[in-house]
Amino acid sequence: MARVALVTGGSRGIGAAISKALMAEGYRVAASYAGNDAAAQAFTEGTGIKTFKWNVGDYEACKAGVAQVEAELGPVEVLVNNAGITRDAPFHRMTPQQWHEVIDTNLTGLFNMTHNVWNGMRDRKFGRVISISSINGQKGQFAQANYAAAKAGDIGFTKALAQEGARAGITVNVIAPGYINTEMMAGIKPEVMKDVILPAIPVGRLGEPEEIARCVVFLASDAAGFITGATLSANGGQYMA
Repeated sequence: MARVALVTGGSRGIGAAISKALMAEGYRVAASYAGNDAAAQAFTEGTGIKTFKWNVGDYEACKAGVAQVEAELGPVEVLVNNAGITRDAPFHRMTPQQWHEVIDTNLTGLFNMTHNVWNGMRDRKFGRVISISSINGQKGQFAQANYAAAKAGDIGFTKALAQEGARAGITVNVIAPGYINTEMMAGIKPEVMKDVILPAIPVGRLGEPEEIARCVVFLASDAAGFITGATLSANGGQYMA
């Protein structure tokens, strides 16, 4: 029977590419989303991938959401923690709300989601937990103290949990994308893209969501069973850790 993969933030951007790539590899895929009902409906209609609505920053919502997914599709064997938000501001202007919203989604969301599938993975002696961090969690970024802290935390979470999961057949890895060609990048001024961002990327272009999705597909596969606690940097050479 095909394995079940759950992708948070899985109906748009990088998450949508991950969901579609996993489906193409034969997984039964569930994609969660937080708020854009129209986008989720269009995604399901266009792909056939079921979408489920909850806020990953809310533990009880995650518990209920995972239970619903497992009731409809089966036990979650691959979890992709992709959901993320930004609330950028220079630190002296950053509000407690901006801090907590980003930390709750981008870091606490990993705990909330992973905690609700972990025991099942341990019982079955198999699991894949793959989290999407960011180049800015590795090197930092101006006006992103909240985001960089959360994404750096994702890497620490991965390294610690990998040690706990190893003997239970669970691998835990993280992907740190660089600048990827998504809706978020579309709002950047052309001159900033040309003069600031692209010159900093040795390969001279943005990454594509499908390139991150291929990383996820590999880490989810049996072929990656000896890889755990790793950070896979997919950034075109922009930052080499």
